[in-house]
Amino acid sequence: MVAKALLSTAELARELGDPELRLFDCTTHLAPAPEGSDDPYLVVSGLPGFEAGHIPGADYLDLQGEFSDQSTRLRFMLPSTAQLEAAFGRHGVGGHRIVLYSIGSMMWATRFWWMLRALGCDRATVLDGGFDRWVAEGRPTESGPSRGYPPATFRAAARSGLFVDRHTVLAALGRPDTVIVNALGPQFHAGREKSRYGRAGRIPSSVNVPAASLVDPQSKELISREEAVAKFAAQGVTRDKAVICYCGGGISATVDLLLLHELGHDRLSLYDGSMGEWAKDPALPIERD
Repeated sequence: MVAKALLSTAELARELGDPELRLFDCTTHLAPAPEGSDDPYLVVSGLPGFEAGHIPGADYLDLQGEFSDQSTRLRFMLPSTAQLEAAFGRHGVGGHRIVLYSIGSMMWATRFWWMLRALGCDRATVLDGGFDRWVAEGRPTESGPSRGYPPATFRAAARSGLFVDRHTVLAALGRPDTVIVNALGPQFHAGREKSRYGRAGRIPSSVNVPAASLVDPQSKELISREEAVAKFAAQGVTRDKAVICYCGGGISATVDLLLLHELGHDRLSLYDGSMGEWAKDPALPIERD
């Protein structure tokens, strides 16, 4: 049985106040890097926005600050299991029900959802439409610092293969049983627009299902399952194939992964380095129109 990955705003409204619920704002912002910088962007914490307004009872998770590998210049890379166990435990996550949301783009929440799946946690769900949908419906918010949750013990049961490296991607190139999916916009997939990650273009033979095309721009909710099946099938992404998703920094591709999970795909991986690594290494092949 496929574990449910999405929660509606109406469902969350009914659960607020449940002592077993752990509710988190996962928002991060990306700002332009200074001229001449080798970094693709600056990572800006979403904590000020959280304190300005959040769903009642929520806590804030700082993706780059607490939940990423600090030993690499690549942003948002998956850290050790021990680091994640400690960080989630500090925020009160044990065997609790977890709801994740973000402001603006759902991708920050889906990134945390994918990390939790990799740790063996199937009790996490993403709020469909996020904080934007919640506010648009006139639902309650509060401001100020997080009250937090009591610390807990988080024990991972790590799953292999949900995060993969460039060696796995290289080995998958040209394999008929695997499809590599680029979640960036079509202009970046084609290599028609300069990439902030380095060389313009895509991983060879990869297909394009932009994460932005999977979200309704008005409601901020994911598109229907029927629409999603059609979009993926048009690019040769079918349930009989293994799927490796990538993007710029391993974030927006998790939107694709969540929808594929909801559609019943069970051989799903994220290339964590994505174009942040691939585009900078001249030894790795790149393709453009």
